[in-house]
Amino acid sequence: MKNGILLITHAPLAHALRQCVLHVFPDSAGELLAVDVQPNVTPEESLASARIAMAQLGTPHVLVLTDVFGATPCNVSQKLVDGVRSRLVAGVNLPMLLRAMTYRNESLDALVNRAVAGGTQGVMPVAITAPQYQARRKDDQDHDDHQQ
Repeated sequence: MKNGILLITHAPLAHALRQCVLHVFPDSAGELLAVDVQPNVTPEESLASARIAMAQLGTPHVLVLTDVFGATPCNVSQKLVDGVRSRLVAGVNLPMLLRAMTYRNESLDALVNRAVAGGTQGVMPVAITAPQYQARRKDDQDHDDHQQ
């Protein structure tokens, strides 16, 4: 059975990430739910919303992804997960979430490892160079030039 994935982040990130993922996995709406923690809502109210969302997933195992360790969404998530049937990873980004969706059929422990790897491997410096097969024009600025 597939693992459920629950996003709990500062508003509006959870729903925005969910929409991005549903663009790639359009048939997965029931396996990925989102809770946006609003600034004017108490942590207790956010926890109640998260519990409802977790129950709506209807899966025996849930991976909870949150944005910033130590912030309210993470603190709410820590009260929600039990470490056995549900696990928590902080620092969610789109590559992490796409990797988690791709491997949601694996065990919960393997899914946690896949998600963390996807999130870290998705962050990299990108060189600013001319696109492949495109010659630089004589009026192109050198990357070392600085405009003031």
